[in-house]
Amino acid sequence: MVALGVALAAPAADAAQRKHPAKKSVATAKRTATVAKVSVRKHKSSHVVRTSAHSVHKPRVAAAVVNARPSFGEMAGLHAVEGPLDLKSSVALVIDQDTKEVLLSKNDHAVLPIASLTKLMTGLIISQARLPMAEPITITQDDVDTEKNSRSRLAVGTTLSRREMLHLALMSSENRAAHALGRTYPGGLPAFVALMNAKARLLGMTNTRYVEPTGLSSQNQSSARDLAALVNVAYGDPLLREFTTSPGYEVAVGHRMLQYNNTNRLVKNPEWDIGLQKTGYITEAGRCMVLQTQIAGRKLIMVFLDSAGKLSRIADAERVRSWVEATPKLAAGLHHLQTIKG
Repeated sequence: MVALGVALAAPAADAAQRKHPAKKSVATAKRTATVAKVSVRKHKSSHVVRTSAHSVHKPRVAAAVVNARPSFGEMAGLHAVEGPLDLKSSVALVIDQDTKEVLLSKNDHAVLPIASLTKLMTGLIISQARLPMAEPITITQDDVDTEKNSRSRLAVGTTLSRREMLHLALMSSENRAAHALGRTYPGGLPAFVALMNAKARLLGMTNTRYVEPTGLSSQNQSSARDLAALVNVAYGDPLLREFTTSPGYEVAVGHRMLQYNNTNRLVKNPEWDIGLQKTGYITEAGRCMVLQTQIAGRKLIMVFLDSAGKLSRIADAERVRSWVEATPKLAAGLHHLQTIKG
């Protein structure tokens, strides 16, 4: 088979990163942090509005949106790389799940923080462990996020079954639920994280590293190529397919019923046939998303990392779907070289 799409080269730093994947983003961040700060200070100091004494109305001042903490991808210059279909994600990969044919790629070897995409590996470990899914798990102070101080509706002392915790972690990206799943694993959190990394190596995810089960840490890093391999394996797990694609879920917490919704609006879109998905976001990672879906008769795996806008990862997926549907050569059974221009 001939690989489809245009594989865009990542910056020169990527070559060195492949040799030391765990250090790339952190090293890049350190090298560029000073420049980023100077840029922000310059921008703020130059934003001056002068008004006229004859003005009748007060001028409307447009606030400058300054991201004081750019993502690792931004600091590495990945957003400056011109890509196919004018994608807004700095990293993208679309492959045929059956043939492994690459339809589209952009910086697909770059190693970046992956935020809550981490929870796919967490879910895979829990599901394959065959632990009692009805066993009660209680949220403790250890599960409270001290890294990003993120909020949670699961108060300390909340008890749910392992199955409910897994459902919330995968569907609505509940951080305390994910952490509790790792903490209560036989051997505790260190054993669980070690198993996550061992599983990654087993799947050939050579550019992947995990330090905890939620994705709140920017040290959880991977590449689009590695994540595509994970999605392919996770799709084979019925529980992960069910939980990641359920549009909503209700759990009883004490005398209250809490309604949770899927973090990915595409699962409710009738134009999409999604078999598995996961979203993620922390500042260092930008907006991330992985999908297994069927388009134009082909089973596809999509990976989008470090998307700058809140809705841009969704828009990127829509761009790819429209392109595949509008390109006859990409229909099922027809595998030809397709060149894309951004």
